[in-house]
Amino acid sequence: MANVVIISGSPLPISRSSAVAHYVGELLEQEGNQLRHIKVRDLPAEDLLYAKFDSPAIQQAKTLVAGADAVVVVSPVYKASYTGIFKTFFDLLPEKALSGKTILPIANGGTAAHLLSLEYAFKPLFSVLGATDIVDGVFIVDSQVQYSETELTFLSDEVEQRLRANVQELVSRLTKQPKASI
Repeated sequence: MANVVIISGSPLPISRSSAVAHYVGELLEQEGNQLRHIKVRDLPAEDLLYAKFDSPAIQQAKTLVAGADAVVVVSPVYKASYTGIFKTFFDLLPEKALSGKTILPIANGGTAAHLLSLEYAFKPLFSVLGATDIVDGVFIVDSQVQYSETELTFLSDEVEQRLRANVQELVSRLTKQPKASI
């Protein structure tokens, strides 16, 4: 059993990204993984904006990341990149916070024109934080799914298959690596 943290970068409590995060979490739990969620929007805004590294809420979130074997990040794409609140949280992580962890990036956006955000925005950020094992990732066009709270309905079999395949790839990689300790 691996420790997996899902970080949701959506600024909204109910969104496609949060429904995708919930869906991925269910898939990972079915595989026997221990799951934790960090919803960046639920962290104190003042602590994020004023970079309060010593904030108890920020410290707790950093501890979850430190103890994870894998990190799944889910964020909508705004203006060709992840959300500002997502980046603000990642700015508070230590320099090598993702070292030795398997990373699965998942993004969603209004058009396929944002597809390259995974390569040109997400992956460089993870690399700077020490990640070397990054699963290809999944980009979901908003019109490929419908959602209501935590329920996700796929309107495209292809995107569901890609998402499941990438989660399975993450699980496969986790079975091949030593586990992190909290």
